[in-house]
Amino acid sequence: MATFLYRLGLAAFRRRGRVLLVWLGVLVVVAVGAAQASGPSDEEFSMPGIEAQKAFDLMEERFPGTAADGATARIVFVAPDGRKVTEGDPRKAVEQAVQSLGEGPQVAGVADPFASKAVSRDGATAYATVTYKVEAGDVTDAARAAVHEAADRARSAGLTVETGGSAMDDGGGPGGSAELVGLSAAAIVLLFTFGSLAAAGLPLLTAIVGVAVSLFGILLLAGPLGLSSDTLTLGMMLGLAVGIDYALFVVSRYREERGRGRAPHEAAGVAVGTAGSAVVFAGVTVIISLAGLSVVGIPTLTKMGLAAAGAVAVAVLVALTVVPALLGLWPNAVLARRVRKGRARGGPAAARDNLGTRWARFVLRRPVAVLVLGVVGLIALAVPTASLRLGMPGEEAKSTATTERRAYDALAEGFGPGFNGPLTIVVDAKGAADPQAAVRAVGDRIGRTDGIVSISPARFNEAGDTAVFRATPSTSPTDEKTKDLVETIRRERPAVERQASATFEVTGTTALNIDVAAKVQSALVPYLAVVGGLAVVLLLVVFRSVLVPVKAALGFVLSVLAALGVLVLVFQKGHAADLFGVEQTGPIMSLMPIFMMGIVFGLAMDYEVFLVSRMREAYTHGEGAHQAVVSGFRHSARVVTAAALIMVAVFSGFIGEDGSLIKMLGFGLAAAVLFDAFVVRMAIVPAVLALLGDRAWWLPTWLGRILPRVDVEGAALSHPHSHSPHPDPNGPVQAHV
Repeated sequence: MATFLYRLGLAAFRRRGRVLLVWLGVLVVVAVGAAQASGPSDEEFSMPGIEAQKAFDLMEERFPGTAADGATARIVFVAPDGRKVTEGDPRKAVEQAVQSLGEGPQVAGVADPFASKAVSRDGATAYATVTYKVEAGDVTDAARAAVHEAADRARSAGLTVETGGSAMDDGGGPGGSAELVGLSAAAIVLLFTFGSLAAAGLPLLTAIVGVAVSLFGILLLAGPLGLSSDTLTLGMMLGLAVGIDYALFVVSRYREERGRGRAPHEAAGVAVGTAGSAVVFAGVTVIISLAGLSVVGIPTLTKMGLAAAGAVAVAVLVALTVVPALLGLWPNAVLARRVRKGRARGGPAAARDNLGTRWARFVLRRPVAVLVLGVVGLIALAVPTASLRLGMPGEEAKSTATTERRAYDALAEGFGPGFNGPLTIVVDAKGAADPQAAVRAVGDRIGRTDGIVSISPARFNEAGDTAVFRATPSTSPTDEKTKDLVETIRRERPAVERQASATFEVTGTTALNIDVAAKVQSALVPYLAVVGGLAVVLLLVVFRSVLVPVKAALGFVLSVLAALGVLVLVFQKGHAADLFGVEQTGPIMSLMPIFMMGIVFGLAMDYEVFLVSRMREAYTHGEGAHQAVVSGFRHSARVVTAAALIMVAVFSGFIGEDGSLIKMLGFGLAAAVLFDAFVVRMAIVPAVLALLGDRAWWLPTWLGRILPRVDVEGAALSHPHSHSPHPDPNGPVQAHV
């Protein structure tokens, strides 16, 4: 692979014009296609195999068209203090607003709050539900504007009016501020790392090219594949982070080779053949881990994982082709000023001590203390993970500055906390002698369950053998008591079904979220074991060592658990929540932990390869085990530190996003990279290698014979006659990252 990539980098450098024209053509094609595409979709979340989904599917079968009805908007009216919406001017203002809403574009109908009894017991709050002829993604700006105009007229009459519902969601997507924050921070880190504007700007430019291609590609496929706006933001987040990092590694190696006196074209080829080989390995691990999310069985998670994997694949291709092509246009611009002017002094920079070597020697002098401190610290941060609660925060997790959150709060205050998350009971009375009596029996029994405050009238299908009614809990959708209530209803179901001679299932958004959380939580440990096992296998092939991969996998597990623990502390328990803009604590998004595991796995292996491979190279070239650790830090510590800081900066920028999943994912990934790069790879890894000594690179002879020889770090490009006092019968890994 190293030889192939060397030739690829050389060809891209020499044929830079053609390479850049090809990428420009790709960008234009996907941009034109995206402009004509339907855009992101916010289709209903689904998960095959859970009860809530089965009940939803039964509703679609027995009530044709019901589940496919259009988007809805909910307008909440609150009377001034001491007055009621059912009397005088407030009532007149509500009636006028309802009439105006019915005349809006794309409207199929409006439920009058007075006719539908959508008024609170104290008469202070009422709500109107607008149903549209189209799905949420197809609601026009004009239709939303009509709702806002009706709400404004009601406000002018003295009412407090708030709006919510799927129709009022404009799709969101990347807003720009998070990206600018990440890019600005990355630019500062790159400038300090390279000391050159051109060297700092090139990774940013190539990352933007890769992100543009990825986002336009996702937009192009969003309609046919049903990709959500969160997928766009996730693609941008990962595309920026890995795109900048991968270009950074290639440019850094190019500068190193030029400093050794290589010609520009040769330095570009070696940079792509060595650092590019590690980029391919790191990218493939991220892609595999993201694509592997499909085994969990959640269609939404699968789509997001595959889309993010595509963004990473584009970032890898850009680093291998666009970066050397741009180096071909400006071969000297990325070099340090003293190198450009021929004033480089003191020999190669790699031969001099730096902050990395000083840190490595500090760890080597105190390996036990560093190891214990690092492991105990991560375990302490991981302890809150034991109380992890998964769920799907809704409008209650939004800022109080949004009308959706204020509408949620007004409904909770007027109608009770459970009003925003009613349970939908689907009764299958096909085998009952008297279906209506059977449905009444089920409703009466569920209505007497502790925690249920009201039962709505049942609605039958045309055949009269299936009914649906709503059971409103006394607690909010994300309250742990609501989860216990659903479990109680299901636990008591056999007795209810025997009495009623009919079967029933519990569904609705609240039940669906509870079921999804349970399934994802049960998949966390198996998925973590699979990903950790994959890490061991991959690194076993790369480093041809038994203990190094095991150490790497255990470090990955520690960093992920510590990041989850911090996530629980902030987003679930509320510690330092204000600092990160978290206004409402609650359960962690169900998809968040397993998604984070997949992404962090690839990034952790990325840093492991770039750092430890240089140690392996030094060892196989004759240095002692301890000195090899110092040499590895001399070559790689600065670049790995810069790469990690860029990752943290990019991910942290997304903490300011409105979407709960993206906000949590940005925070969790930033924490995980921080722990993995600086605690695990920079402290625990050298401490463990120091304690193991020569044993760290041991591999049984029989295993060495059957392991494939994968030249990930570019051993084929090393000097063929170099002598190694530490011969490796299994094939030395000579990495030049």
